[in-house]
Amino acid sequence: MAFEGLADRLQNTLQKIRGKGKVTEADVKEMMREVRLALLEADVNFKVVKDFINRVKERAVGQDVMKSLTPGQQVIKVVNEELTALMGGEQSKIAVAKKPPTVVMMVGLQGAGKTTTTGKLANHLRKNHNRKPFLVAADIYRPAAIKQLETLGKQLSLPVFSLGDKVNPVEIVKQGIAKAKEEHCDYVIIDTAGRLHIDEGLMDELKDMKDAANPDEVLLVVDAMTGQDAVNVADSFNKQLDITGVVLTKLDGDTRGGAALSVKAVTNTPIKFAGMGEKLDQLEAFHPERMASRILGMGDVLTLIEKAQANVDEEKAKELQQKMKTMSFTLDDFLDQLRQIRSMGPLEDLLGMIPGANKMKGLKDAKVDEKQLVKIEAVIQSMTMKEREQPAIINASRRKRIANGSGTTVQDVNRLLKQFEDMKKMMKQMMGTGKKKKGGMKFPFM
Repeated sequence: MAFEGLADRLQNTLQKIRGKGKVTEADVKEMMREVRLALLEADVNFKVVKDFINRVKERAVGQDVMKSLTPGQQVIKVVNEELTALMGGEQSKIAVAKKPPTVVMMVGLQGAGKTTTTGKLANHLRKNHNRKPFLVAADIYRPAAIKQLETLGKQLSLPVFSLGDKVNPVEIVKQGIAKAKEEHCDYVIIDTAGRLHIDEGLMDELKDMKDAANPDEVLLVVDAMTGQDAVNVADSFNKQLDITGVVLTKLDGDTRGGAALSVKAVTNTPIKFAGMGEKLDQLEAFHPERMASRILGMGDVLTLIEKAQANVDEEKAKELQQKMKTMSFTLDDFLDQLRQIRSMGPLEDLLGMIPGANKMKGLKDAKVDEKQLVKIEAVIQSMTMKEREQPAIINASRRKRIANGSGTTVQDVNRLLKQFEDMKKMMKQMMGTGKKKKGGMKFPFM
């Protein structure tokens, strides 16, 4: 999970001061020492850390905090606000040209994930903003780059413009934008070749492409896992191209997160999107305030709601609610719910969005094994339609047949059926039709 190491360290540090009725300058100094170490370990730029600590310290020992009724909580509020400001303050949205199409140019080093991110961004614009994107393959240097973008275009059913790898990329850009206008597309996303920021020839070519395209956005694609190098690259590209925004890829794989905390401060350029996985729908708009809240263990309910709205079928949700009321919930319904939850992303990440989940017993170190979820699916799919609707009829011989058919054990089948019955009992209580029962239920196979 992104920022995992930093989050654990900061949360443990802030927990010591949270409930204090009186906070001294010595308390703040000790806390700031721990916060500074946590940020440096997370690979945050040294100058950025120094400025951040000074700002927090200055505000934390001020009259408003020291003389408040809850000084411990006020200090945490200051840290939260400064962390949000460090990452940009408010969400920076993608540009929209006054007259379409809006031209977006994707730039960055080789291997940062530009081509995949180009496809992800096009998918995001169509899915979340109802836009009609047009992709331009202007990477003529990397073998198979054009083919990769064309494949992504087919997967997403989106148009891709290319003139092969023998034509000058500046000409490709000009003709691509003209074609997009002909087809009345409202976004043109140009995939450029990866290049080193110290390669003057290739950087000059990028400048020529920029002059030809006159883009509304120049988005720098940065691999979050490169840490400090990401910041140096961003700074250099920004000086030469005046980038308008940053897309951080592989943020889900970087437990430190130093790049995300440094890029905005060093370049004064907002982080606009974050890649949170390999799938084409795993590109998220970057919200500094939500990310700060997640780092400090305060949850991220808004993103959780948005994910649910985007992935959960409203009609099915209403149907499920009715089934819960009438207690006609089946194993098929259970499987359907499981699939919808899985489509929202890794379950550990979803748990991290629930405020206080990191402090709940049993949830703090919960690791959900995706293979076990596949096992649940296999068990249910090995049942007959009647068995799924009436689990009570599943006797010993049926359990053995289901286990054999799903490649699991009878114990696995028994466990799933037990958990399903517990779940139905809990639903009964939630609907107010049963007496409260002590204890909770665990997720199947966990």
